[in-house]
Amino acid sequence: MSTETLTAPDSDRTTVDDMLGELPFYIAATATASGPRWTLKHDDAFVVVDGLGDIGVSGGSDGLFFKDTRYLSRLELRMNGVQPLLLGSNIRDDNSSFSADLTNPDFMIDDKVVLQRDLVHVGRTLFLWRGTAYQRLAVANHSDQAVGLTLSLFYDNDFADLFEVRGTRRRRRGNALPAKTEPDRVLFEYRGLDGVVRNTSLTFDPPPTTLTSNEAVYRLELVPAETRLIYVAIGCNRPAGQRPMPFLKGLLESRRELRAAAFGTTTIETSNALFNEVLCRSAADLRMLMTETPEGRYPYAGTPWYSTTFGRDGLVTALQMLWYDPSVARGVLRRLAAHQATKTDAASDAQPGKILHEMRGGEMAALGEVPFAHYYGSVDATPLFVLLAGLYAERTGDVETIKGLWPAIEVALGWIDGLGDPDHDGFVEYRRATELGLANQGWKDSYDAIFHADGRLAEGNIALAEVQGYVFAAKTTIARCARRLGRIEQAARLEVEAQRLAERFEAAFWCPDLGTYAIALDGNKQPCRVSTSNAGQLLFTGIIQPDRAASVAAGLLGPRFFSGWGIRTVAQGEVRYNPMSYHNGSIWPHDNALIALGLARYGLKSEVETLFKGLFDAATYMDLRRLPELFCGFRRQPNRGPTLYPVACSPQAWASATPFSLVEAALGLELDPEREEIRFNNPCLPSFLDNIELHSLQLNGSTVDLKVRRHRRDVSVEITRQSGRAKVSIVSSR
Repeated sequence: MSTETLTAPDSDRTTVDDMLGELPFYIAATATASGPRWTLKHDDAFVVVDGLGDIGVSGGSDGLFFKDTRYLSRLELRMNGVQPLLLGSNIRDDNSSFSADLTNPDFMIDDKVVLQRDLVHVGRTLFLWRGTAYQRLAVANHSDQAVGLTLSLFYDNDFADLFEVRGTRRRRRGNALPAKTEPDRVLFEYRGLDGVVRNTSLTFDPPPTTLTSNEAVYRLELVPAETRLIYVAIGCNRPAGQRPMPFLKGLLESRRELRAAAFGTTTIETSNALFNEVLCRSAADLRMLMTETPEGRYPYAGTPWYSTTFGRDGLVTALQMLWYDPSVARGVLRRLAAHQATKTDAASDAQPGKILHEMRGGEMAALGEVPFAHYYGSVDATPLFVLLAGLYAERTGDVETIKGLWPAIEVALGWIDGLGDPDHDGFVEYRRATELGLANQGWKDSYDAIFHADGRLAEGNIALAEVQGYVFAAKTTIARCARRLGRIEQAARLEVEAQRLAERFEAAFWCPDLGTYAIALDGNKQPCRVSTSNAGQLLFTGIIQPDRAASVAAGLLGPRFFSGWGIRTVAQGEVRYNPMSYHNGSIWPHDNALIALGLARYGLKSEVETLFKGLFDAATYMDLRRLPELFCGFRRQPNRGPTLYPVACSPQAWASATPFSLVEAALGLELDPEREEIRFNNPCLPSFLDNIELHSLQLNGSTVDLKVRRHRRDVSVEITRQSGRAKVSIVSSR
């Protein structure tokens, strides 16, 4: 990346290169992408292609990736040696396949047109399944004469680690072995410095006219109306001698898997066709991001950069999905418990009881060039783990799963009260143990995200506001769970600890002149008196009193925070406010989702409606109606959509789950398995929705279909179908 100079508020000058040690998650954006990118994912593999279905032609992060390694860096289609013309491309609604429609340009010889454009059509279809990318080229002659042409596929590979693709430079690499070619197959191999041999196989059906280590050539003669099919299967670490599954059979199997994954989950249909598209896209993206692991389904954080197990992201996504698909929470809890830290290791920021931040399977992680093989540099994943466990128990009544998780819960609570509070002041804090790790270890993990009002970065052991809220909510929720398990003394102790934390927190973090809470305390216990969205997540946790909640909410929905599209991470006017930054003024859908749930907790339903409508309006402008990881915080302008953030992940799991959280917040949904009751607390619907239908909402063996209608000043709830004994009630305090 090019070196640019940043000027800090105190006029110290620091180059971007100097800060690279601070930015292990920094994603370089050195140029504008030359066109849209399309992404498919299946389990541990994902592929990024351009609009034509090519890889590596127009720059960017294209490639076929498997377990944090790029297994194909180039796949380029040519017709008579030139790039075909793009008619259009898209992703299927269920994310099962990518399709591009291509045609020939005018082919010239001696300034004469020998084949007019738009006579040969190439339908290019791609899907990803079980570590293999399958591609079909359907070449059709639409002229009234026979057509001869050469179709070529160029390919290459670098076996680059994902962090290399993101811009990290390596001093040494492993060895690429000579490519092996057969009549219908090419094999690339790479022996990494970690001793692992990785391979990529390209299998062609039918065999090409000519096949070399980097090009497959088909010389075709097509009579009028003839269509010729060419199949290419690109396998990642496929065992020697194993042939790929036939294209159509694999495509049907992959779609069958997607349908099976959706079976039994709650679905939503509304009166607004655009919002239905948003919901369908979100549901499809979440299904695509789900990955089968030994412990159960886990939502990988996002593509292209975060397609792996992230603790915080998985926990928050499962929490957002809890009301309509609690099975995701079970898989997340089991997986994170299985990988909970058991010893202290500075290189990975591990301490006994901590919950995983990130897991990586690439060469650089294996060698320790990056600390992320099993990395625990997260201060919030541990209390969020305990919180999700308690909420899962309350949503499902699944005592057996909680009993199996209880040792992990106990050790996590031990970390919260022990090593997570190094100076014993009652607040959970962080300070990285390795210079290769994250300087900031909350969800706002940019190097400059935690700062004082004058712009100085916070130093020392940092106590984040929302993390104390997570601890409060975790202890309060798991105390109720402990009581149900007969652990009465432990439950009482946890409740007392939570209450004392709330009192300490109020005294240390409240800033009366700001009307909100400090983002953090620095190592000298000085509050970082900055207005940020972190205070909004305190509403979600319930740690603050109602009068304070009203003050915080008023600020968040005021012009400094609310752009018209959503709530900014940092209020306009703060020293480090930048609407184009990653964490200091941008808008994160998941952050807004948690704030919406917090507003609903305190009965602030008009604010929920405002936030709901802003994010819905933003989604209608987004490609595929897909909310991205984040977008810029510029103020909404008439007749214009929101400004995108250039390297945002899309899809991103917790962004995809956001519309479902907004529905939950608006309806005030509570599901109580002990009382077998579905409750609607002060339900409301925003102005763009006349009704919402919930299909197959499940509780304790009961299945209910519901229709919620908006009237002038209230809503009604109708049971349209029911199986089981669950009761439905509306609770209103208005």
